[in-house]
Amino acid sequence: MLFNSYVFIFAFLPTVLIGYFAISHNWGPRQAKYFLMFASLFFYGYWNPIYLLLLGSSIVVNFTVAGWMERLGEADRLLAKKRVLIAAILFNVGMLGYFKYRDFFVGSVNFVLGTEFPLLYMALPLAISFFSLQQIAFVVDSYKGLTRERNFADYVLFVSFFPQLIAGPIVHHKEVMPQFAQEDNKRFRVNNFTLGSFIFSIGLFKKVVVADSFAGWATPGFDVAETLNLVEAWITSLSYTFQLYFDFSGYSDMAIGLALMFNIVLPLNFNSPYKAASIINLWQRWHLTLTRFINLYIYRPILRSRKGFSFTWAMFATVVAMEASGIWHGAAWTFVVFGFMHGFGLVINHIWRRRKLPFPHLLGWFITFNFANLSLILFRAKDWETVGKIMSGMFGLTDIEFTVNKQLFFSDNILFRLVDKSQHDQFATALLAAVITLFILVIYHCKNSQELLEDYDGSPKYLVFQLILLIVPLMLLQQVSEFIYFQF
Repeated sequence: MLFNSYVFIFAFLPTVLIGYFAISHNWGPRQAKYFLMFASLFFYGYWNPIYLLLLGSSIVVNFTVAGWMERLGEADRLLAKKRVLIAAILFNVGMLGYFKYRDFFVGSVNFVLGTEFPLLYMALPLAISFFSLQQIAFVVDSYKGLTRERNFADYVLFVSFFPQLIAGPIVHHKEVMPQFAQEDNKRFRVNNFTLGSFIFSIGLFKKVVVADSFAGWATPGFDVAETLNLVEAWITSLSYTFQLYFDFSGYSDMAIGLALMFNIVLPLNFNSPYKAASIINLWQRWHLTLTRFINLYIYRPILRSRKGFSFTWAMFATVVAMEASGIWHGAAWTFVVFGFMHGFGLVINHIWRRRKLPFPHLLGWFITFNFANLSLILFRAKDWETVGKIMSGMFGLTDIEFTVNKQLFFSDNILFRLVDKSQHDQFATALLAAVITLFILVIYHCKNSQELLEDYDGSPKYLVFQLILLIVPLMLLQQVSEFIYFQF
């Protein structure tokens, strides 16, 4: 069940929202949380009921481990407690590794050693990358005494809460579950519903109208064309750069909006990353909850493993942390290189900053945006041949032409009839260039979703704006598409 589907918007969401607050009002908040828990599990199992066994096993193991560590809290049992923590982390990483990375590892061994170990070709279980990290954070925080959960049903709700289950934000127990206990949050609040529906509408528009439109230009370049000229290659790469941002930030907006309808505030996941003027600032704005996880549970432990601060060791920790980010995103060597690319980019950025060398803001933005654009080719390409095709076109190693093939880029696009009336490809080229330029200006100058939410005052202009944001994508939902991060 997708957020961007009629069944979710007109059936599941109203049923769960009305049911949750009606049960809370008539039978009490505990029964309402049970209802929301079962609704969230239904939402997850709707994709494939067998996945519930995997999610359920993960929940049971991590909840049990957290309870063991709480009982092993005495000073003389810290060694046993630490062993339990390590076992829990290995369980989560092992489960993720088996389902997500086994074929990648076996395929790499076969390639290097010439062996023929069989591949499983398993479909990646939905949301495993996200709920695994969320539960690793929970058991580590439990070990440190930063959080605790003694009620199993509440823990199930924490992991499975449907707005953030599939693709984040990656949340901490202590920042979400106490909100369910707050008295004001147990009743329907019109203001929260209004704000939540507003930001949900923004996210829906981003996904259906913007991201899916850019997908219509990115996909032919990556997956269909055998070669690309200079302009086609840049159109392809930039289209995916915008598609990924508006797709994932759109999902995050919808998740935040949905949770707010239930009076739950989820953490911000995006803060205009394409406005960043440095690689450091890019990662301070992009996928914030993943960056937070990597910083707290990978980067800082590596840093603390060495007594005294060392800049060289900090840079080593940075590269390792970014490599972990790259591998988390996908089981392919392109993601390995993506991680190293951003790791070394951050190192260079830190060295530059440490030496206090001047750098004009606009030039910094230009370099950062194009660095991100180039790295995302690795993010999207299905193999190294595709990477070579895109990059050779972008750097003028194939045809240096300044037009696009309109049959390639508009064959499955709603603008095809308009473009097809043109006798030449120049009109299609100009149209694509205008769209790309427009969205460069949008991402650099316009307010982001959070800023629009803060400005929202319920005035008629905002209501009309929200109505447009909602109606336009609803008219286009016949072409339902999954979110990109469902693949990770």
